[in-house]
Amino acid sequence: MSVPLARVSRHEVRLVPSRICRRAVLNIRHNSTTAVSEAEQQNLSWSKYLEIRKSKRKWETAVTIPACILGLVGGLAYFGSLESDATKPIMGIDPLFFYSGCTVSCMGLGYLIGPSIGAAGWRMTHRRTMNLIEAKDREFHRHIVKNRVDPTAQSATNPVPDFYGEKIGSLHQYRQWLRDQARFRRKARFAEE
Repeated sequence: MSVPLARVSRHEVRLVPSRICRRAVLNIRHNSTTAVSEAEQQNLSWSKYLEIRKSKRKWETAVTIPACILGLVGGLAYFGSLESDATKPIMGIDPLFFYSGCTVSCMGLGYLIGPSIGAAGWRMTHRRTMNLIEAKDREFHRHIVKNRVDPTAQSATNPVPDFYGEKIGSLHQYRQWLRDQARFRRKARFAEE
């Protein structure tokens, strides 16, 4: 589609506003305002990041429970419908016990798959800010690796506190995690001496 042109002077050509041009200008203006808000978002604060991280963990937990239930129901539906002969053991195990174990294994599979499904769903809802979140994830992981304790010094009376920092959901919890790591280091050092 051609846009009408108007001659303003000998060397200057200007677009004559039309309905299509106005829409294009409005879209450009809208995109420029969203670019500003994206620039503001480049400064994702730690408290906001940890809040986002906490919501991701909630999503994973919320999806894990139904996934476990679906795994259990699916295992019951499949293994409950199989005919079994009590005189023919399966791998040396009574068929009732074997099928019961398989049903519980299906529930365990739901427990393992649930967080992955929850994380995928969470990522789909946070697509716009994923680059910022992933950058903060890398920075947060560097902080965790730098500040966590050596796990070889753990014992039955002095276990490693939250080695991967999975339970950190706020700045207060992060500071508590740092204190726990320092306490572990002191206990491990004084136990050796």
